[in-house]
Parts: sequence; structure tokens; C-alpha cells
Amino acid sequence: MAKTDEKIRAPLEQQYQEQLLALKQNDPDTPPPSWLLSPKMVLLFILGGETLNYKKGRKTQQVAITQKFFGDRRLVERAIITLASERALLLIGEPGTGKSWLSENLAAAICGNSTLTIQGTAGTTEEHIKYTWNIAKVIAEGYSRDNRVPSPTMVAMNQGGLLRFEEITRCVPDVQDSLVSILSDKSIAIPELPDDNMVWARPGFNLIATANSRDQGVNELSAALKRRFNYIHIPVVSDGATEQAIIAQRIAELTEQYQLTVSVQPDVIELLSRVFRELRQGRTEDGIKIKPVSSTLSTAESIAVLLDASLHAQYLGSGDVGARSLAENMVGAVVKEEANDRAVLAEYLNTIAKSRGATDSLWNAFYLAAKGAL
Repeated sequence: MAKTDEKIRAPLEQQYQEQLLALKQNDPDTPPPSWLLSPKMVLLFILGGETLNYKKGRKTQQVAITQKFFGDRRLVERAIITLASERALLLIGEPGTGKSWLSENLAAAICGNSTLTIQGTAGTTEEHIKYTWNIAKVIAEGYSRDNRVPSPTMVAMNQGGLLRFEEITRCVPDVQDSLVSILSDKSIAIPELPDDNMVWARPGFNLIATANSRDQGVNELSAALKRRFNYIHIPVVSDGATEQAIIAQRIAELTEQYQLTVSVQPDVIELLSRVFRELRQGRTEDGIKIKPVSSTLSTAESIAVLLDASLHAQYLGSGDVGARSLAENMVGAVVKEEANDRAVLAEYLNTIAKSRGATDSLWNAFYLAAKGAL
């Protein structure tokens, strides 16, 4: 039985609480207004790579700052500096490139609260962005500050914190444009309260939005709103070693979270990363041109496939994640709605995977299992 206080996934500021406290204790600079850490320490939190002394009561222990984001250092630096300025930040890229993950880590390190989030959808309204009212109390007592239900935006403004706006291009233009006055004037007008009709943001308030590049044109931002954002494009990880490091670190965290005892060998991660990368790019590492699939096949998708394979190995398999469990779960990730992707994967298996399987037992097992699953 699960304990009543257990969570499937705690906010990052709770997961990395010791790391954040160690960074704060060792911070040599003065943070900007309302920031938990200075920009230099926020960068260290995101990129990791150091071990710091951490005083807990009378005891001193060492805390390793782990790497959270494996992208270009310059992208992270630009993101941090943008959030310290008057401009909002828009992270844009292919699905599964880590935009939301970077956004959440930035919020956890900067203001210690990554939960002030608006999820953009076709049903998101201006009230979701600004505020609503407790209708029952309004009917009984009338409009008042106490009967107002603040949005995550308003809470972030009151705290001088960061608002995270996920999938902003999913919102209709009229809803998007309700952010213009918030980003320009750093305020929200409340016409129902004539004597208390403005909420002003405290220093430190800013906004991190994300958008999928595949959604561009669905509900493109207006020119007025674009001017208030600094755009940072997050590319798909193309380096094999970096992608394998991301998968290995994340799957280790998920294995602990799901209390799995399975073992995942590096060669299995290498095979998974290589297949996804080649099908995504339309070219093998040997320089052979192949047909690409329409699916994104991002690093996040690789992690999901490997987690499913680990769960299968734990509960229905031998306890080791091998080519069979990997292949059976991979097929569903590659072949989705596009019928052509099935033919592309079949051609890849019959040419590239089969050829490699002639001299490599792991690739041979993968080829046979994937062909059977397909």
C-alpha cells in the first residue's frame, strides 16, 4: 500500500531541495530581487558538475549538483539573463526536446516554486490567466478581494515569482493577447473592485512560455506579444553520446521512482538512441541515406520506450532489459498515425538492422523481435 504522503512526482524544488540549499549557502553573489539564487548559481544548478559543502544543523556534508539539462550552455545563460530582465522568455522547439523540463528547473532554482503553471489549450480562457470569482460568495456578499480566486499569474505577481505558461500557441489569439498588458505594465486590472482595481507585480515577476515548433501557425502569437518575448530555440539532441547520457540518467531516476530492480546495459541504450536518431535524421551513422519517419522520436520518447521495456522486463520478463522488450515497445513509438511510418520502419529493419545483425547478436535479436512486433 502506498503511504498517504507519497507523490508520483514531487515538484523539482522538493526533489532537489538539498542541492538548492547547498547552492544558496555557497552563493558568492547577491541574487536579483525575489530570486532564491544568483544567476551564476542558477546556471550551476541547471548544468551541474560540482560538489558543494552543505551545513545541516551541526553537520556538514557534501552535495553533488547533478546535471539537469544537457543542451548548449549558451542557451541556458541566455534564458537566465532574460528572466532577470523585463522581457519574458519563450522556449520553442520540437516536441520532447526538454522545453518544459528546462522551464521547470529554471523556476525551481530562481523562485523556489515551479508549480505556478497555466496549461495552454483551446479551452483556456482569459479568466484562467487573470482571475475568477467565488460565485457563491459573490452572490451572498458581493465583490470583494476575499471573494476573488487568483490565477497562477496573479499569485506569481504577488510573490515576485515565475509563471510557467505551457503550450502558449494552443490558446486562441484573444486569450494570448490578455498577456500583453501583464507583460507590459506588470499589472492586472480588476474593474469589479473600483476602490481596489489593480494588482501590481512585485520585483522578480516574469514569465516562461513554451511552444512546439510543429504548432507554429496554429495560433501564432500577435506582433505585440512577440515583441515582449525573447525567443530561444531548443534543438533536438543530435549528438549520440549526449543523448545516451540523458537517457541513462533519466532512466536511473525513474528506476528508483518505480522501485525497479532491472538492469539496463549501456549497449541497449546505445541501440535505442541510434535507431531513433537515424530514423529521425533520415541517415545512418555510416552515411547511408534512408527514409525518415514523420514521428518526432525525441529523447523524451526514447526514455518512455526504455521505461516501458524496463517495466516489462521487471514484471513479465527475465529481469534484464534486452532487445526483445526494447523492440516490442519501440514499434508503438515509431508507428503511430502515419501509415507510411510502418513501411519506413520495415525497410529500416530489413536493410540496416538485418545487416548489422549479421555480425552483432544484439542487433540480430532486435531485428527479429521488431520484425515480429511490426
